[in-house]
Amino acid sequence: MQDRPAPSSRPRRPAALPAFALALGLTLLAACQGPAQKQAQTNAEPRASEQPIAPSPPPAPPSRPTSREEASLDRIVVTGSRVGGAELAHRQRAAPAMVTIAPAAPVMFDAPEVNRENYAELRRNGIQRVSEQPVSTFSIDVDTGAYSNLRRMLHAGQRPPTDAVRIEELINYFSYDYRAPTAGEKPFAFATELAPSPFHDKRLLLQVALQAQAVDASALPPANLVFLIDTSGSMHDAAKLPLLKRGFALLVNQLRAQDSVAIVTYAGSAGLVLPPTKGSQRGEILAAMERLEAGGSTNGGAGIALAYAVARQARVEGGINRVILASDGDFNVGTVDHNALETLVADQRASGVALSVLGFGSGNYNEQTAERLADVGNGNYAYIDSLLEARKVLVAQMGGTLHTLASDVKIQVEFNPAVVAEYRLLGYENRLLAREDFDNDRVDAGEIGAGHSVTALYEIALVGSGGEASAPLRYAPDQAPTDPRSDEIALLRLRYKRPGEHSSQLIEQPIARSGLREQPSHNLGFAAAVAGYGELLRGGEHAGAMSWDRVEQLAVAARGEDRDGLRGEFLQLVGLARSLTGADSAQR
Repeated sequence: MQDRPAPSSRPRRPAALPAFALALGLTLLAACQGPAQKQAQTNAEPRASEQPIAPSPPPAPPSRPTSREEASLDRIVVTGSRVGGAELAHRQRAAPAMVTIAPAAPVMFDAPEVNRENYAELRRNGIQRVSEQPVSTFSIDVDTGAYSNLRRMLHAGQRPPTDAVRIEELINYFSYDYRAPTAGEKPFAFATELAPSPFHDKRLLLQVALQAQAVDASALPPANLVFLIDTSGSMHDAAKLPLLKRGFALLVNQLRAQDSVAIVTYAGSAGLVLPPTKGSQRGEILAAMERLEAGGSTNGGAGIALAYAVARQARVEGGINRVILASDGDFNVGTVDHNALETLVADQRASGVALSVLGFGSGNYNEQTAERLADVGNGNYAYIDSLLEARKVLVAQMGGTLHTLASDVKIQVEFNPAVVAEYRLLGYENRLLAREDFDNDRVDAGEIGAGHSVTALYEIALVGSGGEASAPLRYAPDQAPTDPRSDEIALLRLRYKRPGEHSSQLIEQPIARSGLREQPSHNLGFAAAVAGYGELLRGGEHAGAMSWDRVEQLAVAARGEDRDGLRGEFLQLVGLARSLTGADSAQR
């Protein structure tokens, strides 16, 4: 069945320390450090004036606060054990107002001895007969984490597991030249295209796309941001907390005076490191960030609860209220069950505070938890594998990442059985909705931010084309039904809510067969190349005539201007993937 519910499925001299304290610190470090930790330190890039945060964090709040407990969490104070008054004042005066970070090469990931990475199982979309299942319904997805995560694996010489390959996130990683909505239109504009499929010569490829309105960063509403940072021992690696700190510094440099930032950390317990602080006080924010050190276990549930409490306390009416969780997802203390964490986040969603998740690291990366928490938190999920990716997500795309234009966005395509015999949706496996969910405003769906685009691809076989994958049923009607609207291949429906509204709005648009192109546009051609890349990485079950050579040809032909160089990088990844899948050897 196509319609089914989505599974829950970088050097500065350190400040001088008293001799005794220094000797004691070195002694304790040598005593506690294991071989793996020493190797991680050897591989880590130098960090600027980092000093450990004093111990004794405040007690951890419960994983699922009651209303009385939530009220208590709303009364937040910064403990002196975490932020020393005199020292903090000195650091604030010494801290620079701005930090300029030079571009760096991608962080190299060492292959772990034991790989404990976790990905949600994906049930592959099959081919649907229109006569049996004419309607396809799904929630939009603007997440991009799967693409950068696969890139990390390929650079490390690892073939990605099939469940890590979410085709819609690969496609939506790239920008496309879709028409932007004009003044007075809805928050986004439709784009559809029909062209021959590169997967099968007797089928067609249908592109359905949305382009949201862009909003200049200076025109964004005031932002209340809470950085929720995993400082557990598992975050010690160079590709984790050190990269995280440098990435967040890029965002801090973009803050305005009307914005505010708070920092909450969690390890064995949760703690408030920095109370809500004006964006103009960059030095104070960056100094607090630099003091973070990794150590201890991971009590993610307590950190999430505290972060939401801080966000509620500093709430900006009509503004951006968001928690940004940065972690490897390896929760091992407190609320560890990902279903329970999802429930915790879902309960907080009604407060109007969104949750975005940034994933880091390898070896123990729990993508299943990271991606699902962002989904239920009405936020975005991205994976950060380099400082360049951090800049893309936190600077170049900040407006879309933070400013939601529409929520609970659902797409439904009803195919005309008189024209279309079969269809298959490429990707969106964990975003499928039941048919009746489309009209149910209580069913949660995806959000679209300013300037975001959403692309979905269907491969279809027309009636009598010879492209059908399955034989007709014995007891089915001998002929396809006739329909006076024979030029229509499908009706596209979309539902969305404006921020703060509870009732959705409906948009409908027919898709005509007469719009069939002989050759795909650059938009559809490149999206098809990326989809083929994903299908081949999955094993090629639905790749058809698509090959690595064909993927490369399509991508080269549709590369376009490529101002950010991402499409050129994609071609390099195609070469890596070709080698790791054994395609090069098979051709020799």
